[in-house]
Amino acid sequence: MDDLTLIETLGQVSSSEAGSIFRNFLRGGVRQMICEVMAAEVNELCGPKHGPNDSDFVRAGSSTGRVIAYGQREDLIRPRVRRQDGSGKQSEVKLETYQAANNPEELTASIIQALASGVSTREMKNVKPESPGVGRSNVSRLWKEVGHKFVDEFRSRDINNQNWVGLMLDGIRLSKDQLAVVALGITAEGFKIVLDFELGSSESAEVSKDLMRRLDKRGFKCDRRLFAALDGSEALRIAVKEFFPDSVIQRCLVHKERNIRSKLSKKHWGELARLFKRLREIQGKEAAEEVVKELEAFLEGKNAESLRSLHEAGPDLIALQSLNVPNTLHRNLLSTNAIENSFRNTRNKLGRVTRFRAETDQATRWLSFALLEVEKGFRRISGYADMPKLMAALERPQG
Repeated sequence: MDDLTLIETLGQVSSSEAGSIFRNFLRGGVRQMICEVMAAEVNELCGPKHGPNDSDFVRAGSSTGRVIAYGQREDLIRPRVRRQDGSGKQSEVKLETYQAANNPEELTASIIQALASGVSTREMKNVKPESPGVGRSNVSRLWKEVGHKFVDEFRSRDINNQNWVGLMLDGIRLSKDQLAVVALGITAEGFKIVLDFELGSSESAEVSKDLMRRLDKRGFKCDRRLFAALDGSEALRIAVKEFFPDSVIQRCLVHKERNIRSKLSKKHWGELARLFKRLREIQGKEAAEEVVKELEAFLEGKNAESLRSLHEAGPDLIALQSLNVPNTLHRNLLSTNAIENSFRNTRNKLGRVTRFRAETDQATRWLSFALLEVEKGFRRISGYADMPKLMAALERPQG
């Protein structure tokens, strides 16, 4: 049962039946993971199947077995391994992973919870040091295998048939040498969907363009002017404008307020916050322009850099208000908070993974997993009922 079928099924049954279906779904996933871990241990002992074997361990077929997953015994086919001593006598080898999986829920829950919570495979022993089947090599191998499935799932999703209205781009720092630019799309119904990401050493124009190029290839399009909320990075703006020349760019007001505040004395922070709060709540272009004038008057004479920062945003500062749409849409569309919150939760999922090796696809696997998990908690944007009015305002002028 895949995720979509599971969700559809849960929506058609009672809460008690839903709990049973979900537990069965989880047990199946745990059972599959145990089988993969056992296969990894056999490969570690005997070497690759059909390959040369210089060890004392040999494959000895398989037999039926049972493991405990979520409080119930699960039947499975377990591999068997024999070891030959110096006299030529063979003896059965008890697989450590199989023995550990027979401890009620200990191994299975530990592996699932630790991986889902962001514990690196390097430190899995610290989670359950007494379990012999959680050796770093086995868990690492399993995670690498399963991780590729997350990448395939993440980048094979159909984004061509959605009615896209908005786009948010922002960067998340993974390590000193690696950063990911992530794209989040907003549909006509107000749903938020993580679209894709691109890895690089910085939030450069080339990295951003590579991301937009992949989105374009996968079929991301907009039947009207695209609304894009950005954090102020010129590289991101250039990339969006290259693929959507007539897009409406909204500067993130949270980033802009933060930038201006960093240049002001603390005694002015309160008034700055009050004015930006008004700017976020005000409706319509004329009213927004009045607040911008108040901001200019407030900053003038206090700090030249803060005033320059305000002017630097230009018309992008009030792009959404200039469309004269209801201010019910302001909460989610005047900032990149939707994607920033995703990053906060993504960092929780990545947890203690502190070193991403650039020469491997480790970061791609972990980030695909984390973003898919974070997306499960998404809700529709505030004011989604007014999305048709935003779409009407974004229609291209006739003639």
